[in-house]
Amino acid sequence: MVHVIANRTKACVEQLNATSSNVAELREALARAKERLRLPASLHSAQAGLKGARTILFIDEIHRFNKAQQDVLMPDVESGNPILIGATTFNPFFALLSALISRSLVCEFKPLTKEHLLTILKRALADKERGLGKLAIVAEEKALEHLATVSDGDARRALNALELAALTTPKTKGQVRLTLAIVEESIQKKAVVY
Repeated sequence: MVHVIANRTKACVEQLNATSSNVAELREALARAKERLRLPASLHSAQAGLKGARTILFIDEIHRFNKAQQDVLMPDVESGNPILIGATTFNPFFALLSALISRSLVCEFKPLTKEHLLTILKRALADKERGLGKLAIVAEEKALEHLATVSDGDARRALNALELAALTTPKTKGQVRLTLAIVEESIQKKAVVY
C-alpha cells in the first residue's frame, strides 16, 4: 500500500518497524526526509527524481513505539515532512499519543469478504510468476471455500495456508490435488481475539 501511494505521489519511502527500531534510526530517517526536500533533482535517487521530493515514513507496528519515540515524530509530522503512515493491529486511539492522533487521519481496514479471499486464492493458483501457477495445482472448490472462511478476512493467512498445502502435498499424475482434508490440515486454528 505504501509503495502504491509513493508511486502515485512521486515520493520516497522510508520504512521502519517499531519492534526493532530505536530513536536514533527514527531521527536518521527524519533527517533524510528533510535532506530530500533541500537537494536539487540531480542528486536525488531515481525513485524521487524531483526537486523537493517528499518522503513517506512508514512505521509498521507503530503501537510499539513508546512515548519518547512518538514525541520525536511530533515536530516533523506537524510540519508535514515526512508524511507519516503507521500500521497497527491495535486501536490507535489507545495505543498512540493523543497529540499524534490529533494530527493524523485514521483509516481502518476491514477484513476481506469470503468472495474477495476466493478471488485472491484463485489468482494465486493461476499466477505463474508471483503465485503457485507453475506447480500444476488442482484445488477443490470446497477446499478453497474452507480456506476463505476460516481465514477470517485475512489474505495473508489464507495464502500461507494455501502455499503450505501446495508445497507439502505430493504430486499425483503430475498434479498437486488439494482436497478439503488437505487444506484443513494446512491452516492453523483460529486465534481468539479478545
